[in-house]
Amino acid sequence: MKLPRMKKRRDFLRAAQRGKRAARPGLVIQALPGTDGPMRLGFTVTKKVGNAVVRNRTKRRLREAARLVLGDSPPAGWDIVLIGRDDTRSRPFTQLQGDLRGALKQTGVTTPGGSGGSS
Repeated sequence: MKLPRMKKRRDFLRAAQRGKRAARPGLVIQALPGTDGPMRLGFTVTKKVGNAVVRNRTKRRLREAARLVLGDSPPAGWDIVLIGRDDTRSRPFTQLQGDLRGALKQTGVTTPGGSGGSS
């Protein structure tokens, strides 16, 4: 299932300024509660991580982890930004999913059933 995306810079900035933040070895999450409508996801990776090829590969890993963890029935009313780190690329995928679940729990985003997707 394709998850709704954040694409406008102002949405990313609003999540960074007002949202809750949690850091894990594989990623950083910024979650802004109380938005209208469905949950929206944004992905970003800074140039410190690497060149365009590396950054795009990192974002693909984050997108897939988010799809598996949040895909079946995402919690409504959240804007969530996932920020890739150096370790995002090399971290084992199951640990990356665990990082995402832990960060979601820390910021108060509840995944339905508490287990996340495993499809």
